[in-house]
Amino acid sequence: MVAVGTCGEWFISTCDTKLIAVHTKQAREAFVFDCTTAEKKPKNTGSDNKSDGGATEEAGNDKILAFAVSPSGNLVALTDDTKRLVLFRCQPSWQCISTRWVVRRCTSLVFSQAEEEVLVADKSGDVYSFSVVEPYKEGELKLGHLSMLLAITMTPNDKYIITADRDEKIRVSHHKSPYNIQSFCLGHREFVSALLIPSGHPQWLLSGSGDGTMKLWECESGRKLQSCDLREPGDAPTSESEPHKKPTVCRIACSPDGRHIAVQCERVPTVQLFGLRKEAEERLVPCSKLTLPHCPLDVTFDLQGRLWVLMGSGDTPVQIYTYTQDCWELDAESPETTRVTEALRPHWETLKGAAGAESRFQHLYKVNFDNMASYMQKKQQRLEQQKQQGNKRPAGSRAKAANGAASKKAKQDEAEAEADAQSST
Repeated sequence: MVAVGTCGEWFISTCDTKLIAVHTKQAREAFVFDCTTAEKKPKNTGSDNKSDGGATEEAGNDKILAFAVSPSGNLVALTDDTKRLVLFRCQPSWQCISTRWVVRRCTSLVFSQAEEEVLVADKSGDVYSFSVVEPYKEGELKLGHLSMLLAITMTPNDKYIITADRDEKIRVSHHKSPYNIQSFCLGHREFVSALLIPSGHPQWLLSGSGDGTMKLWECESGRKLQSCDLREPGDAPTSESEPHKKPTVCRIACSPDGRHIAVQCERVPTVQLFGLRKEAEERLVPCSKLTLPHCPLDVTFDLQGRLWVLMGSGDTPVQIYTYTQDCWELDAESPETTRVTEALRPHWETLKGAAGAESRFQHLYKVNFDNMASYMQKKQQRLEQQKQQGNKRPAGSRAKAANGAASKKAKQDEAEAEADAQSST
């Protein structure tokens, strides 16, 4: 998985098995953490080979699956395909605090606002809480879904845990008592792939889906406030049998002041930007669209409100856009661009491989099977075969069959007449 983020003045990128952190203001050596050289799981742990109901555990490949930055920007957590959960402190310098082990492979992470815990959502539909204060303490099960979890976030006051799954559901649960469900946000027609609570709007929730829409919710009540179709105006409408041709929202990012929303769809060479208005009837207002020379791998905002775009190109792997005079402009001369580009260049082959990798969401679309159409087609073929076989029979046998049918009919009529006569007497 390729992803980017910012942690204070650090620009962070994950690609394949590596986490790379580059300081954007100072000429400091980049921090690189490679999961292939990380701590291995002890073989004598009680949970070893029992994470899947006693079955032999499948070996991981050390690829990073997700990472998260704490609200203060002082902590970073990542999880990989080998089921590690690694916690870092990045201020004043990078340091690995602990390595723990999750039960199943994870899809999303989030820190609490108080930074006392990190919540981990996994592919089996469970959410575990891992303590930050006690960095070696094992995780505790918080809640569960019946379907694979794809995204998780928390409200800024740490009151609610918000989870999204493959079955189009968004659940808002109480943090202190997760069995107490506050609301459901229902309306997507495909899996929910992205969640975000915009800065400065703690009562709202943004969600992105494989149905090609982004929706705005009032998360505490579950009420839908707005829905935005992200398909291009010239795109042909997709049929139910081809849902994978809809744009899949893979990232929703918000500027620190809460005024701008950036939406990235998988394998689409554009980034759509919206303005967020609290008092307007239409809260989400499309303001511009960045047309890029290549499909972006990921996007994020920094502390200054600039938009960073990681590109699938070795010439310009990173682009920075600045909002000036009511429009977004490319800042090609930024020294930060040069510094980050030089730091990422040794790892470009890995990034290039990720750019050409298969879709992360293709297998999540539900396939509809039209069983009735197949049945009717086979029935019609069977009737035609019977008709052809009937026409091939000799004329004598056809006449004999017809006489037999007439004789049978005559006997039935005679029996019915006798029965009527008996009943009349």
